[in-house]
Amino acid sequence: MPLKPLSARSSVEPFHAMDVLAEATKRREAGYPVISMAVGQPSHPAPSAALEAARTALGHGRLGYTDALGTSSLRGAIARHYRTRYGVDIDPQRVAVTTGSSAGFNLAFLALFDPGDCVAIARPGYPAYRNILAALGLTVVEVEANAESGFTLTPENLEAAAAKAGKPLNGVLLASPANPTGTVTGRAGLKALADYCHDRGIAFISDEIYHGLTFAGEETTALAVTDEAVIINSFSKYYCMTGWRIGWMVLPETQVRAFERIAQSLYISPPELSQIAAEAALGCEAELDVYKASYAANRDLLLKRLPEIGFSIASPMDGAFYAYADVSRFTNDSMDFARKMLAEINVAATPGLDFDPLEGHRAMRFSYAGAQADMIEAMDRIARWLA
Repeated sequence: MPLKPLSARSSVEPFHAMDVLAEATKRREAGYPVISMAVGQPSHPAPSAALEAARTALGHGRLGYTDALGTSSLRGAIARHYRTRYGVDIDPQRVAVTTGSSAGFNLAFLALFDPGDCVAIARPGYPAYRNILAALGLTVVEVEANAESGFTLTPENLEAAAAKAGKPLNGVLLASPANPTGTVTGRAGLKALADYCHDRGIAFISDEIYHGLTFAGEETTALAVTDEAVIINSFSKYYCMTGWRIGWMVLPETQVRAFERIAQSLYISPPELSQIAAEAALGCEAELDVYKASYAANRDLLLKRLPEIGFSIASPMDGAFYAYADVSRFTNDSMDFARKMLAEINVAATPGLDFDPLEGHRAMRFSYAGAQADMIEAMDRIARWLA
């Protein structure tokens, strides 16, 4: 008998950044001098204290399951982090440790929404939001975040998007700093969104995984303006621990048990080794801020070089470590442009269609999380290629 056809949910769009990364890896393994600006992968290692804590844990080897929402030690350390960094007091029982922020999104979408519910996200925005929501049978409402709205979500553009969709919103997901735009939504903007959602019974999810990587603007956690938001964060970006697959959430008190029930069956528990390393990383801000300074230097480089090459900066670069650039002077097909750039000059970057299905054909995202020598060389290669 033939195999049963795949489910409709399996037909979601690919995450093109990961496809580009895979092709770049193949070329590098074949001996080509590839420079990857395709994904948000810090060039720095995990902080030294995190590595030492992991070595010690591996030495005794007693690693196993933890509670589904993480060790009490790490949950307490994360709660203290909010007190020291933001002046916000939270109960450690509201903290849920996750297998990366990706698990946090899965848990949030499953716990908060039913199939058919409408969830608003910004366009351009992180493609995994759209793809996971679609795979779970939710209705994605993409809201154009342009210069008029400050490249972020506002009550006004949410109201217009809901009217266009013809259905009320059930959820709003905002990232600040945002991927790919770099937008930092300040306290007033977050409060306006939180109030809008509260008044209408809408779930508000705040993606804060690029906190610590703000170069301009006001970095604020949504916890400073509401106790009703679901906060998602990660040790991947600022803490340089992408491969450790460890993140966290802060949940409204009344929702913790629901999230825990789902996490128990989906993930059992986050990996204990990563939790041990993550707790140590929370005390490494001095080391990590040196890394941040290297991203700031790369940011300055791209702000200068990209326009010189002929790519206009399409959005703020106030946070995260991406430049979202308009490349329409050279192409109207960012997918083809990305393929040629990798094949001809061994520079990998992500086509804008990942982030914006409507306008992304004329945009590219360049990650500047790599070593500065690589960033300089990549800009030089592109300039020569397009000259």
